Amino acid sequence: MKSLILTLTAVAIVAGSASAGDVTGKITLKGTPAPEKEIPVDPTCGKLQAGKKVMTRFYVSDATGGLADCVVYLEGAKGGAASDKAVVIDQKGCEYLPYINSAQTGQPIRVLNSDPLMHNVHPTPAVDGNKEDNKAQMAGGKPLDFAFTKAEKFLRFKCDVHPWMFAYVSVFDHGFHAVTGKDGSFKITGVPDGKYKLVVEHRKGGKVEKEIEVKGSAKADFTIEAK
Repeated sequence: MKSLILTLTAVAIVAGSASAGDVTGKITLKGTPAPEKEIPVDPTCGKLQAGKKVMTRFYVSDATGGLADCVVYLEGAKGGAASDKAVVIDQKGCEYLPYINSAQTGQPIRVLNSDPLMHNVHPTPAVDGNKEDNKAQMAGGKPLDFAFTKAEKFLRFKCDVHPWMFAYVSVFDHGFHAVTGKDGSFKITGVPDGKYKLVVEHRKGGKVEKEIEVKGSAKADFTIEAK
């Protein structure tokens, strides 16, 4: 009986792994956006940048045109692996890093302060049911955790002490989402076989989408036009 249970378990594992895979691709920026603008920061924050200018981050792309900071997701998807692991945002050089992130409903969003000065962390959700909060965080202070119960795109975090500091977290009620890296690439893992609408959203470039079919895996590339 024990060997039968082990055999059935092995079959279930194989069947499960065969019916789910990765959706991958790359987002490329088309056209030339307006130049990024320098952000005037106070002298204390300026020293933390060691002479580097603080710039807007509207379009971040590499030499190949790969576009970072795009939120990629399966529209209307259900399920996916729930995560208790926190999504981490740091405050470093009077900037939020990363600028764009994604999380699931209920997942901890943990904000660190790596700066030798005080910040305040002020999420400003726009969807009913998501709680606005505002917490001071001293230099070297313990991490602050936030979580949201409703799905919301580009939920804003800001610092009222340093009004140029912003970060955005898109919150989903499923696990099938990702944010493009520095080269514009993305990976959504554990997607069951089937047909889906794959959506890409960029804060400035807008939204593009296409129908895909996952058969073990799927690949889809997109272009976002500069506006």
